[in-house]
Amino acid sequence: DLIQEKKEVIQAPPTVIMFSGSGLNGTKGLRRQKRDWVIPPINVAENSRGPFPQMLVSIRSDQDQDISIRYSITGVGADQPPNEVFNIDPVLGKMFVTKPLDREHRSSYHLRAHAVDMNGNQVENPIDLYIFVIDMNDNRPEFKNQVYNGSVDEGSKPGTYVMHLSAFDADDNTTANGMVRYRILSQTPHSPIPNMFTINSETGDIVTVAPGLDREKVSQYTIIVQATDMEGNLNFGLSNTATAIITVTDINDNPPMLTSRTFSGEVPENRVDVVVANLTVIDADQPHSPNWNAIYRIISGDPSGHFTIRTDPVSNDGMVTVVKPVDFEMNRAFMLTVVVSNQAHLASGIQSSLQSTAGVTISVQDVNEPPYFPTNPKHIRFEEGVPAGTSLTTFSASDPDRLQMQQLIRYSKLNDPADWLSINRTNGQIVTTAMLDRESVYVKNNIYEATFLATDNGSPAASGTGTLQIYLIDINDNPPALIPKESQICERINKNVNGVNITAADADTDPNAGPFVFELPNFPTSIRRNWTISRLSGDYARLGLRYQVYLEPGVYEVPVIVSDSGNPPLSNRSVIKVKVCPCDENGDCTTLGAVAAAGLGTGAIISILICIIILLSMVLLFVVWIKRREKERQTKQLLIDPEDDVRDNILKYDEEGGGEEDQDYDLSQLQQPDSLEHIISKPPGVRRVDERPIIPESQYPIRPVVPHPGDIGDFIHEGLRAADNDPTAPPYDSLLVFDYEGSGSTAGSVSSLNSSSTGDQDYDYLNDWGPRFKKLADMYGGGDDD
Repeated sequence: DLIQEKKEVIQAPPTVIMFSGSGLNGTKGLRRQKRDWVIPPINVAENSRGPFPQMLVSIRSDQDQDISIRYSITGVGADQPPNEVFNIDPVLGKMFVTKPLDREHRSSYHLRAHAVDMNGNQVENPIDLYIFVIDMNDNRPEFKNQVYNGSVDEGSKPGTYVMHLSAFDADDNTTANGMVRYRILSQTPHSPIPNMFTINSETGDIVTVAPGLDREKVSQYTIIVQATDMEGNLNFGLSNTATAIITVTDINDNPPMLTSRTFSGEVPENRVDVVVANLTVIDADQPHSPNWNAIYRIISGDPSGHFTIRTDPVSNDGMVTVVKPVDFEMNRAFMLTVVVSNQAHLASGIQSSLQSTAGVTISVQDVNEPPYFPTNPKHIRFEEGVPAGTSLTTFSASDPDRLQMQQLIRYSKLNDPADWLSINRTNGQIVTTAMLDRESVYVKNNIYEATFLATDNGSPAASGTGTLQIYLIDINDNPPALIPKESQICERINKNVNGVNITAADADTDPNAGPFVFELPNFPTSIRRNWTISRLSGDYARLGLRYQVYLEPGVYEVPVIVSDSGNPPLSNRSVIKVKVCPCDENGDCTTLGAVAAAGLGTGAIISILICIIILLSMVLLFVVWIKRREKERQTKQLLIDPEDDVRDNILKYDEEGGGEEDQDYDLSQLQQPDSLEHIISKPPGVRRVDERPIIPESQYPIRPVVPHPGDIGDFIHEGLRAADNDPTAPPYDSLLVFDYEGSGSTAGSVSSLNSSSTGDQDYDYLNDWGPRFKKLADMYGGGDDD
């Protein structure tokens, strides 16, 4: 049967733990009764100092007397990480802890004990072992922050919540090891008393315990708070500290106070945006906050609103400013009553101070004010065309300085665009100096505007301006002008187009403009005989040819008399140039007709057309000649122009040598050499064979390789240009040596040809070689006739 013994250490773990289940190898059919008790947990204190391994418990099976048993344990801390914290003697069944345990790392372990025979067969059911790590006070309380910030309004009542602090202890909070308590160690400063705050020992809430918080006296408190475990036992508990900074926030408990009961200032009359007085104020509240910012109001003494008070954002002073001009003649001084308050309302229970109100005296200084025109601008009406010297009006000014000695005013002209007016210097009478013309470019919307200056004799002198606007009434002083000045008409009457629409323009306005009257003059008589005018409307008429009248194409000047509707009416004789031309069915002049209408006869038109044809033919022939010449240039040989072709021209040089006797030249220089090494190895430049230059030769670029035969012409021309420009060149008839002369010729020397030789050679075949050999054929193929 199972035997189980139990022994406790503080509650000591049992010395021997027996497997409680029935053996798996019991007699078949025999049932054992299971015991009905639970194995208590094994308690192990953390941070044990050993020695290690330290035995915890022994595990036995009641079958170990009969067979050999092997014991083992499994679970976290045994065969699972962290491995080998616990192990067991497989023969004796003693279980050990191998190292110190840390409850804050792991507070408990669950292991299973196993019993097997030597073959590894299970002989007992596994048993559960629970190992609890007993907490020791090995961790201090830790504050999350070293410095905490809080705030409280000044004047707060006792018991007002301020802030909260908390500390964490890693030990078991169900035991005294993890139970933290708080207390205040110190307060700085000690004003008004050393203990203005208290802290809840369990929750860490800081509250006020005394009245008297005044930001203007103490704006910030520094409190050292201590947290201690073991329920605050200073003898056994561990402690830590943190700093709480409590800021006393401002409330509007100090009304603003003006530094004086009276202020004064002065202002020149007619000035605006001028600071005339500066009001200073004292406020003990937080600077640049709504509790400190001052607002000034004028409550009496300025019914017309001449002044306002603006607050200086830096100094908080009140600046009395003029916003509406003051007049010395109307008010010599102002007595203002000013009150000052804060942007924020005063705190509950705080009364405003008597020093929040003051009087401000503003004296007005008299200055020399400029004269002014009572009516400005002044409007008058006059007919245009009034003659020079006409008096229009008196434009006089007044002096506002009634309290000063009488001043004299003098008038002058400031702006008169058309120079039509003058003003009397002493009395301001306006007189015309020229005739007023409503149609002038200086008149806008029938109004002519001029500006005048009135200046007094004060010290310093002051002046004012006035504007005179003259409305000019129109009179009939402009005759109408015919429109258009030129037109065209068909030489024969067209059923759709019978004439030219004409009208008139008049610079005057109604009733001196339209309707207009259009008529033809009586002289010359041909006008009325050939032309007619029919009225279309008040402003339009139609000019046309009379019925069955035919005029040759051309330009005709037709005079027309136009009259307006003025009283009396004005007339104007205008001439319209009418082009009479043949027209198509739409009534439009044809091109030929337009030319004919320009004054050219039929013969002149034909001559012009012939000239145009001849000119076009010449241009065409020139183009053909250019094309043909270009084609010939493309077919000519590479090196020789047709004019320079020596094959069909006889060229005479100064000396042709001795004929057959002239055999001393080395013609191999003109042939392609078998090897080019002696040419390529020569120094750069063109070399002569008959003379060596006595001065340094000019260097000319040479071709590094034998040129392509297609480039021979350019090669020879470059050599020729180099020889012509070389100052060291030998005589002009010396033999020039070129680097490359093309392929060698299989023909023999031409020096054996003698122009005087007579033989039976037949040269008629030269006639078959084309035009380039014609001269040679004529010279040698002519026979005895030559």
